[in-house]
Amino acid sequence: SNVTAIQFDVTNQTDVENLVEKLKSEFPKLNVLINNAGNAHVHAIAEDQDSWKKAEDEMQTNYVSVLRLTDKLLPLLRQQENAAIVNVTSVVAIAPAVNILTYSASKAALRSYSQGLRLALKDTSIRVYELMPPLVNTSFSEDIGGKDGISPVVVAEDLIHAFEVENYEIHVGDTAKIFELAKQSPLIAFNAINGVTQ
Repeated sequence: SNVTAIQFDVTNQTDVENLVEKLKSEFPKLNVLINNAGNAHVHAIAEDQDSWKKAEDEMQTNYVSVLRLTDKLLPLLRQQENAAIVNVTSVVAIAPAVNILTYSASKAALRSYSQGLRLALKDTSIRVYELMPPLVNTSFSEDIGGKDGISPVVVAEDLIHAFEVENYEIHVGDTAKIFELAKQSPLIAFNAINGVTQ
């Protein structure tokens, strides 16, 4: 298959710099960056004595590392006739889930960054997409207590379709429902995410 796997730690600056140099030399036509690394801690925020440590860990992976890698690869992406950056956020970027509250906040930060970066790059050849899946049937979702996630194939198909129609904010599966609820009332969306009935 025409796939090259390169293992690296997105939170390690040396790893990132080595990766970027490798990409520049071996893949000079690189035109798509998908920021999909994720880290989440399930915890009860009101009882947790070190929730800030979990938040710091999540922010490093889910937010700061995205900025670092994007900053480093922007010069290469600018050289391409057409390029795309895809930041994978989450349905919880719209309405936070209390059992993964600090993770939700990190994804909300990435959502804000994605919107701002899209505007900042509007006059360039680079398009910025935000991919917002609900729970996906992966080991990551299982690790945070999720079940009955959608297929990763559905997420990939929605992203490909978004490329074709230039839809820059991609609400996959139930994310679309939560997004519509949030437009009515953020509280309604929050309750829906957290299974709160009134």
